[in-house]
Amino acid sequence: MEGREEEIQSKAGGRGSFIYMRRVKEVEPIHEVISLITEKFQTSFDFIEKKLHIDEKTAVLLYIKTVVNGADLQEFIIKPFFELPTEHHYKSYLTSLPQQQEIKGKEQILDEMTRGSIVIIIQGSLLLLDIKKVHTDSVQQVNLEPTIQGPELALSEDIATNINLIRQRYHKPSLVVEIQEIGGKSNQSLAIIYDSQSVNDAVLEKIKNKITIIKHTPLIQTTAEMQRLLNEKKRSLLPISMLTERTDRIIYNIAGGKVVLLLDGNPVSLIAPAVFFDFMSATEDNYRPFYLTIFNKSLRYLGLIICLTLPALYVAITSYNPEVFRFELALSVSGSRIGVPYPSFIEVLFMLIVMELLIEASIRLPKVIAGTATTVGGLILGTAATEAALTSTIMIIIVSAMAISTFVIPINEMGFAIRIIKYGVLLFATIGGLLGLVLFMLGLFMYMANMDSFGEPYFKLFLQRKTAEIEGDKT
Repeated sequence: MEGREEEIQSKAGGRGSFIYMRRVKEVEPIHEVISLITEKFQTSFDFIEKKLHIDEKTAVLLYIKTVVNGADLQEFIIKPFFELPTEHHYKSYLTSLPQQQEIKGKEQILDEMTRGSIVIIIQGSLLLLDIKKVHTDSVQQVNLEPTIQGPELALSEDIATNINLIRQRYHKPSLVVEIQEIGGKSNQSLAIIYDSQSVNDAVLEKIKNKITIIKHTPLIQTTAEMQRLLNEKKRSLLPISMLTERTDRIIYNIAGGKVVLLLDGNPVSLIAPAVFFDFMSATEDNYRPFYLTIFNKSLRYLGLIICLTLPALYVAITSYNPEVFRFELALSVSGSRIGVPYPSFIEVLFMLIVMELLIEASIRLPKVIAGTATTVGGLILGTAATEAALTSTIMIIIVSAMAISTFVIPINEMGFAIRIIKYGVLLFATIGGLLGLVLFMLGLFMYMANMDSFGEPYFKLFLQRKTAEIEGDKT
């Protein structure tokens, strides 16, 4: 058949399976296809070639049993074969099923069989039906972005289920879902989701171009890996796209004209473009009164400043500019450092590394003992360090305040970036005191002002707009 290529998605048998219907110019001879299938899969223990026969009816089934839903196979394929009177009736029944796929070529058949499709040979024809087995469609609880108010269910690892969750919350015909395959070996399904009425076409085109560039990467297993590959500056610390597991955040961003990327097998979505102020906003800000939201945002920015500058500020003032302190405070700081045998920047660096080790240990340890082990370890280390005169008591307060401030940042990618950037601030403060700290912060602001996220300035305000504002602009 001739015609343009089409892709149609639908749910099959309530299992959330994807149906890919394509118009093709030419179909390979059946015997060549069967020979290729047998050659490729005959050494696999789970490859099944089953012959159905009764009276004058005959059909042959080819499939991989570990990825095929056995109940659907029995209900929709095998049982009707013995119930319908003729092969013609059976073939007509199969072609009427929504699970049927039009065949594009031999490679497509092999790929779809590994996903859970079954090949049926009947009356000299070859049919392809999708009856995949899905074990990853359970919706998970919110883990990375907890909230007091708002939905508590996140995404699942099945892309069809995730698209269903989004469509259940965003009932507009302008919502577009495009499906591509990414990964040269894994052939993972990637959904590109956006609102055609509010999306920035130039940004959308840029995102699609970058996806085209990376789509032949051999393996892309996680959304975070795709996020790294989409960033043109591979060594940039600051993220230009946002990872989220919350469906409400996804909906707000789609309504604001952004593009959402969903990778099959991952319970996390990727939102692009994302500017600096997006990373400092929590989804809960949309549910609270105005002044409470402003107060919470102010706390986050204060936490950001403390995390970045407090250790460096301590080194700069104690080593270079003690005149900044009041006389009494300067004496108190100096008194707390009596007996510490090395300069203040060594003291700060030592405590920061210990804190990083505790954070890393809390991530890697089993959840049952992670909290207890890191809390007890931190208390013991802090007490022992001060009693052994390896650090001052004020340093313990500063490191604790810095650690707490780090976790105020609502999006992990920005929090991780700030944890690394603070060492650059510390280095400049060690070399130049307060002047070095100020120079580094100015350089950081200039660098961020020069950044962009898929064509959008990184310091752009109000990139994410509410639905009502968008509709008002359109009117």
